[in-house]
Amino acid sequence: MQATRSIRLPRKLSARCLIHNNSILCSSDPSGRTTSFGFRTVPEESKESLVKGVFDSVASKYDLMNDASSLGVHRLWKDSFVDTLKPGRKGPLRCIDVAGGTGDIAIRILDHARENYADRETTVEIVDINAQMLKEGFTRFKKTMYHNTPQISFHEANAQELPASQFKNGSYDLYTITFGIRNCTSIPAVLSEAYRVLKPGATFACLEFSKVNNPLLSTLYDQYSFTVIPLLGTILAGDRDSYQYLVESIRKFPSQPEFAQMIRDAGFTTQGDFDGGAWTDLWGGIASIHTGVKI
Repeated sequence: MQATRSIRLPRKLSARCLIHNNSILCSSDPSGRTTSFGFRTVPEESKESLVKGVFDSVASKYDLMNDASSLGVHRLWKDSFVDTLKPGRKGPLRCIDVAGGTGDIAIRILDHARENYADRETTVEIVDINAQMLKEGFTRFKKTMYHNTPQISFHEANAQELPASQFKNGSYDLYTITFGIRNCTSIPAVLSEAYRVLKPGATFACLEFSKVNNPLLSTLYDQYSFTVIPLLGTILAGDRDSYQYLVESIRKFPSQPEFAQMIRDAGFTTQGDFDGGAWTDLWGGIASIHTGVKI
């Protein structure tokens, strides 16, 4: 039997300390503001470091992580996501792909524009807070025709506070964020920044795990998520904690109507609150595509 290690926390800080991956993380934030980290409530100032730890751990196996979380169909969802946006149809676009470190959405955008519309002028700026994820994306792009061209660039930045000197107001035609916004401390802050950097008439598009509407499918997916996915994390990556967090973070994300309202609260206009309107459900709502237009 494996011995259990007990860690005694400092008495004055114990109410604001937690253990993740055998590390003690404490907060001295006097405001007491909290947010969710999976099913745990943590100080707001701590979440960014915790999420960074998760993605430092999974960066080299990111596709494997998504395969486990989506039964392997995340690749089809990403294809559908980009096909829906039709980049290049109305001419070259300046795109920003946030939380896009590994580059799989950026590659799809550039390929779609080139293959369908002979567009080699569309550009994508990949933004991620995690340097390890960006490193994976840079390596991936070295194998493509877009490497060392003006069509692609990589930037380490926080989606909640994009540096205004670099990411100027009203400068992008398309903002994408895929399986990333649920990991941010403040979703409204991310949406506000998206609104700021987009041009009037430009599109915000988000692909994210969502709420399953069919009770039977929901039960089956929950059983798979909470038993199989953490086990796969242990077997394939030696990291149960990170995969457990990712499962929990999906369940904490707002429902489709709630997220659609958050998008509107940021200033965007959307279609009606129904599948095929403000959002499009994929596989019964395991994932959803949300779009909004800056007015």
